[in-house]
Amino acid sequence: MFKSTRNVFVSLCAGAAVAAGGAAIADDRDDWPRSITVGTASQGGTYYIYGSGWANLVGEELDINAGAEVTGGPVQNATLVQTGDHEFGMVTMGPALAAWEGESELAPGLEHTDIRAVFPMYQTAFSVITLEGSGIESMEDLDGKTVGIGPSGGTSDMYFPQFFEQLGLNVRTRNGGASDQVGQLQDGLIDAFAFAAGIPISAFSQAEAQTDVNIFSVTEDEQAQLLEAFPELVGSTIPADVYQTLEEDIHAISIWNFAITHKDMPEGLVYGVTKAVMENHDEMMSIHGASKETLPENWEVNDWLPFHPGAVRWFEENGYDIPDDLRG
Repeated sequence: MFKSTRNVFVSLCAGAAVAAGGAAIADDRDDWPRSITVGTASQGGTYYIYGSGWANLVGEELDINAGAEVTGGPVQNATLVQTGDHEFGMVTMGPALAAWEGESELAPGLEHTDIRAVFPMYQTAFSVITLEGSGIESMEDLDGKTVGIGPSGGTSDMYFPQFFEQLGLNVRTRNGGASDQVGQLQDGLIDAFAFAAGIPISAFSQAEAQTDVNIFSVTEDEQAQLLEAFPELVGSTIPADVYQTLEEDIHAISIWNFAITHKDMPEGLVYGVTKAVMENHDEMMSIHGASKETLPENWEVNDWLPFHPGAVRWFEENGYDIPDDLRG
């Protein structure tokens, strides 16, 4: 049985009537929870902004109390959904796979095989921000430095230490929320902040509005080296127009994000959530620019995590054929 979460940072009540089309997606609500909580990540990161936004959208479309909660990020979100403490969560597919196989750093030995995919979100890009006067302009320059890597249990915390090791860099790492670590960077407490999030990362944008910074990711050679070592990742590009600081597009590494739920979540509710997000792309774009990739056709980048039956129902009604091995 799913627990009611009280510590909700964004609690959004919908109007008195179900939105247009609500009758078609409501089904029998007798088994629906009174409210739903979406696990996100730290404030100042894309997860929190994006998750709060789609929780609001779902609340309005389904006439249900929906809220987003600050968490440690994907690793913790997978466990919160697996244990039923949160109804929905947001994960990057690398940490989700580790959790599925019982290799979560938060809950080692617990196979998270009750989590199910709901809809594709966007690609998370790995990038680094430093102060312009630091002289740190590349991954290689991080050798011997102290680097913030986001909250414990987040995607950055999982991957950046492995990246540094793979690249032969001796880096001291510190954990913290995105907004906090940007503040630490500006105060000289850390030399760099390395983070993984949908772009633009709001904490990066705020920092460059306040002071001169460097924003970078990997070189082409480093990209190739890391993609060989981590096949679950993909090569990508951070466009120059994303940040004022960038003068040209830069190479990067990314990983896909998906919204997840528990296998026992009511089918009608998950269908309604999927419908609300997948059929309101303009509203999603108004929440965050990363939503440009929140498109139904991107379901196919998931090749291992079963979709919840409610999500399968929406995708198949709209012409997308989910293979049998991805039906949860």
